Amino acid sequence: MILQELAYICGKGDIQSGHGLLFLDEIQAVPAAIASLRYFYEDFPHIPLIAAGSLLEFALAKHSFSMPVGRIQYLFLEPMSFEEMLTAMEEDSLLALLRTYRIGDHFPLAAHERLLELQRIYLLIGGMPEAIHCFIQSNRDWEQVFDVHASISLTYKDDFAKYARQSALLMLHKVFDYTPHGIGEKFKYVRVDPDTQARDVRKALELLVMAQVIRKVCHSDGSGLPLRATVNERVFKLFFLDCGLVNHLCGITRITLDELKTRPFINEGKIAEQFIAQHLTLLGRATSPATLTYWLREGRSVNAEVDFLVQLEQRVVPVEVKAGKSGSLKSLLQFICQKGMKKAVRFDLNPPSVQQVSHKFAQSGESQRVEFALLNLPLYMVEQLVRVFEDIDDCFNPPSHSHTPR
Repeated sequence: MILQELAYICGKGDIQSGHGLLFLDEIQAVPAAIASLRYFYEDFPHIPLIAAGSLLEFALAKHSFSMPVGRIQYLFLEPMSFEEMLTAMEEDSLLALLRTYRIGDHFPLAAHERLLELQRIYLLIGGMPEAIHCFIQSNRDWEQVFDVHASISLTYKDDFAKYARQSALLMLHKVFDYTPHGIGEKFKYVRVDPDTQARDVRKALELLVMAQVIRKVCHSDGSGLPLRATVNERVFKLFFLDCGLVNHLCGITRITLDELKTRPFINEGKIAEQFIAQHLTLLGRATSPATLTYWLREGRSVNAEVDFLVQLEQRVVPVEVKAGKSGSLKSLLQFICQKGMKKAVRFDLNPPSVQQVSHKFAQSGESQRVEFALLNLPLYMVEQLVRVFEDIDDCFNPPSHSHTPR
């Protein structure tokens, strides 16, 4: 019956032949269509079918049926990445440089400066496809881009009202609005609403996390793999769906290109961390939601925090993020000393490089020395992290060349 109706809607009578693609967009608007997916799989497996939609968890929570497990394959679609924006802008030479560069090679300064400028543009545009398309088609009209951000943000809030109960609606709005201001900070329920019980804030938060609007990064001990084996779900920080929406919700609604190049933003450190978090999720598999971890040690007077812990080459690797060209490595050194790590990564605004770090400092009343390889990458090279990380050993242990006399 569904196929018959669709055939007349589309003006095509051969839908059942399977000579095309059936794409059900915004499927959360008709939750009964979600339940019907199992019957497409069982009765018409020859018809290729894609269903897409946001806030699916909201729709499922409101209805009694569950997702047809085993009958569908999940694919989690993230915002467009920085390199995908470069593709849309036809910056082919810069893309080729990023994807072929090897640590130790010369990185052209002109290309570095151009990439920094484009990466800063990405921080404001973000990765929502409509925002990037609008920026390119409008000849860099920021007003139109910010209108897109406003429309997307309001659409999310309108959708909350469609699926959430009235009692939970206000809290969903509060968590949604709070997160862009609190990204990268240890989350405390009282900061969202000091007059509301933590369990009510938690319900709204978990729903937004399941819907992929907010990303939860939990503390991990970081002693070994898998990282989530020692995770503490009670200690976490939050990141938002997209850095462009973050800046919009934080109040950046008007700016010129000259101001973009020269004006420092008060949330620059947070937005740099948001950018890296947004791209580290792309290193995982698209068939499962990405999970990120970080390390936090809370002391009586001073805390130590490593921004992210990732798995590279079957080992735990700490990742630090800096919004400028310099910054302290105190927390990173403490983590490496405690865990005995041999490699680490730092993202900042400098050209790519790798260095052997040997540092002596006081730890628990004793003098400690840590030695490790530090891979320094500009923020815009985050998507090349896995490939470039493999080159670290070659920088300190160049391959030997045997010579056989003739």
